[in-house]
Amino acid sequence: MKKNMGFTDRIIRLLVAAVIAILYLTDVISGTLGIVLLVVAGVFLVTSLLKFCPLYLPFGLSTCRKEGKGR
Repeated sequence: MKKNMGFTDRIIRLLVAAVIAILYLTDVISGTLGIVLLVVAGVFLVTSLLKFCPLYLPFGLSTCRKEGKGR
């Protein structure tokens, strides 16, 4: 599994997952919508920790910096 998520992408996903979790735990969102959003937050959390997003593969996307370029 080659990593295809950059630092900024991972941080944004972690922040979104945290916000969703806080909104659910404080009963701002609930019911079916709350459960669906919690699943999305879980997916964001796992993909951020693995540094790999399977949805990027079919499109050839990568938010990683290119290594070895000028820096």
